[in-house]
Amino acid sequence: MLATTSTLTVARTVDELRAAVDAAKSAGLSVGFVPTMGALHEGHQTLVREAAKDHAAVVISIFVNPSQFNDASDLENYPRTEAADFERAAAAGATIAFAPSCDEIYPAGFATTISAGAVAEQLEGAHRPGHFDGMATVVARLLGLVRADVAYFGRKDAQQLAVIEQFVRDLVIPTRIQGVETVREADGLAMSSRNMRLAQADRQRALALSRGLFAAQRLADGGEHSARALETAVQVELDAAALPTDYATLVDAATFLPVDVLDRECVLAVAAHVGPVRLIDNIRLAPASV
Repeated sequence: MLATTSTLTVARTVDELRAAVDAAKSAGLSVGFVPTMGALHEGHQTLVREAAKDHAAVVISIFVNPSQFNDASDLENYPRTEAADFERAAAAGATIAFAPSCDEIYPAGFATTISAGAVAEQLEGAHRPGHFDGMATVVARLLGLVRADVAYFGRKDAQQLAVIEQFVRDLVIPTRIQGVETVREADGLAMSSRNMRLAQADRQRALALSRGLFAAQRLADGGEHSARALETAVQVELDAAALPTDYATLVDAATFLPVDVLDRECVLAVAAHVGPVRLIDNIRLAPASV
């Protein structure tokens, strides 16, 4: 049975979701969609607000997807704050929250997996085998269930966004995908649900990620084209903070293949371990105009 607050309808099942979305569409409303794994923060709320600018009906999903975790402890420790999530979603402009059980997303007999393809093989794909296949599969299912006009994703997960854009294009999924710029704390740290697991000292060390990326940005703006120089600018900050690094790599923004020279639109991506927490961040770079 659908639960409704003054501003937010909570759907727990596929049938309840369909009823809520069908009612919105029958009323002539366009539908925006923000998929999340919960533990909502200002970054998620920004996505919801962006959706609410263009759509009278905004669906937010809250589902911690087990198939995109290759580390059981990471799944177990992923923060779950559903009651607060509903409040934050409603405050940002969401009208429908879809908070399903695992059985609703993966019912008996579910057997299909999307292979994310070449764009998923580098960076996160290399360090988290199976992650992007699991992510792509659940996002494709959610897009099919919600049937939104536009779905909104943060650019902090730049490779994830590229994977989603690829399979939506390939499978002719009618929902348009809209990327939204990374939301940062006042000191530059990219907002992430994992940040709440950082001890105070580690929270300060985590600033090395954004500090390094901003240093690389300044170099690129000044005309630096060497990938090695840009990557080194990031690595220097990570090393100074003694953060074990999975990668600090300049890649093509479309293919996510490493490049040697900043001669097109690129993404400088970084992943590092801060205490028990693994964080990712990135910036988009383009050659400085001559």
